Amino acid sequence: MHVKRREFLGTAAASLTAAWTSPLQAALDAPERRSTDPVAEVSLGRSLRATRLGMGFGMRGWNRQSNLSRRGLDHAERVIAHAYDQGIRFFDHADLYGSHEYFARAMRGKPRDSYFVTTKIWFHPQGLPEGERPDADVAVKRFLRECQSEYIDLVQIHCMMRPDWTREMRRQMDILERLKEQGLIRAHGVSCHSLGALSGVIEEPWVDVVHARINPYGVKMDGPADQVLPVLQKIHAAGKGVIGMKIVGEGEFSNQPDKLEASIRFVVNSGVVDVMIVGFETTQDIDDFKARLAQALAG
Repeated sequence: MHVKRREFLGTAAASLTAAWTSPLQAALDAPERRSTDPVAEVSLGRSLRATRLGMGFGMRGWNRQSNLSRRGLDHAERVIAHAYDQGIRFFDHADLYGSHEYFARAMRGKPRDSYFVTTKIWFHPQGLPEGERPDADVAVKRFLRECQSEYIDLVQIHCMMRPDWTREMRRQMDILERLKEQGLIRAHGVSCHSLGALSGVIEEPWVDVVHARINPYGVKMDGPADQVLPVLQKIHAAGKGVIGMKIVGEGEFSNQPDKLEASIRFVVNSGVVDVMIVGFETTQDIDDFKARLAQALAG
């Protein structure tokens, strides 16, 4: 019997999800997961709430630039304003992307408690114009000025790849914990770029929220989906928030609607992703993805 490509991709993604989804976690998430609103506010870890769909600023992000900012800052601000108008209130930044200041301009006049800001600190040698890497407290105080805010909802250590990152970054983790106690940040965590680093999150109580790369095809991920999902299950079961990234495969699925839809359904049905972020570059990108996500949530 002939099987259509769309049906095959959807079935393959669904089968992989079913093999790893925790029935307990699915039951716990059921009330929120029943909502078909792509921008509904959902739980993110134990104490945070954010819209299910978020806007990321890191598409080809490097040296405080990204695809969005390269199109022009006026354009970037219009896209941000459109995201906000469409109900997206989760905005994911990093020092690496250089997005704080133009985002702040786009948010002028908006109540600060109406949107959620994540940003990340970069400690690797390359990637920023300057060579020095000051401690987290120095970086966060600069971020607060750039974002024109008295607090940041979530600050993460960016792009950890080593399995022993929790030992290497302990000083910075302790500094971020003090900033949390002072109310300058509401939560802290990490973004991971290897399966070993991601596995290190499971039993690390310091992590409130983790960024994880997830799609059914293993594109731009820390490993094959059937290896990543069990790790994310354990992280989620430990009460940590999970932000899914690379749902579009860093743009690889943008012009492949079958794969894009299958990826969205896979993430929605995984039971381990609270919030997903996408590096939108145009208002049309936002409208298209939001509609596809609504369709996936509707079943």
